Amino acid sequence: MTAFTPRDWAVTGAYLGLALAVLALLVLAAGPLGWRLGWWHYRFAFSWLLPTAGYAALVAIAVSILALALGWSFLAGRGLAVAAVGIALGAMVAYMPWQYQRTRGVLPPIHDITTDTNNPPAFVAALKLRPADSNTVVYEGPELAGQQRAAYPDIAPVTIGLPPSEAFARALATAKAMSGWTVVDADAASGRIEANETSRWFRFTDDVVIRVAADGAGSRVDVRSVSRVGRSDFGVNAGRIRAYTAALTGRS
Repeated sequence: MTAFTPRDWAVTGAYLGLALAVLALLVLAAGPLGWRLGWWHYRFAFSWLLPTAGYAALVAIAVSILALALGWSFLAGRGLAVAAVGIALGAMVAYMPWQYQRTRGVLPPIHDITTDTNNPPAFVAALKLRPADSNTVVYEGPELAGQQRAAYPDIAPVTIGLPPSEAFARALATAKAMSGWTVVDADAASGRIEANETSRWFRFTDDVVIRVAADGAGSRVDVRSVSRVGRSDFGVNAGRIRAYTAALTGRS
């Protein structure tokens, strides 16, 4: 039996690293796919599959780097390319769980964000659309407000120098123009607009309510965004409100 040469070890390591990176990618993709197909709960995807993908990706990176370090002079152009792809793909996959854990450590575990913590806009149409096991839309009060102010101090109402009817029309047009949003109700009499947005991978749906009210000679626009599932939104609802208010006021 012919013994493995250094070149054989280097080539094997390069392909093994790539195979592990591909496996990590498949595990990462299986998380949202299995949740959407009803194979497991989304918590299993976040608590088990996501870390597993991250660890497999780190091993893939380590094996690929080792193959390069020990077999640089033995690897031909194809072998070098395979090792490089293993490192790049592994790094891409490893970034996802790293970013997830970093965000968990920075942001509070909340999922109800509003520009008015004293009198949050109320949902009406969304109550009929949210499944029975969805998060409550009853605002949790001062503790939640304090967590929001600490994490997202920039979330604030928008004042527009237009009468309520014109401000409502602008607010509605902006909501309809938001990428990914579906407007589900618009009541000009009460100044209420409701919409929702569904995430790309896990297909989580969050509900949005916008309230337009008179404010002196102009109007005040308040926004609230609430996740249907999960305790923490990882900053998604705050980001959604920021994007909407920036579009409403014409900020880039």
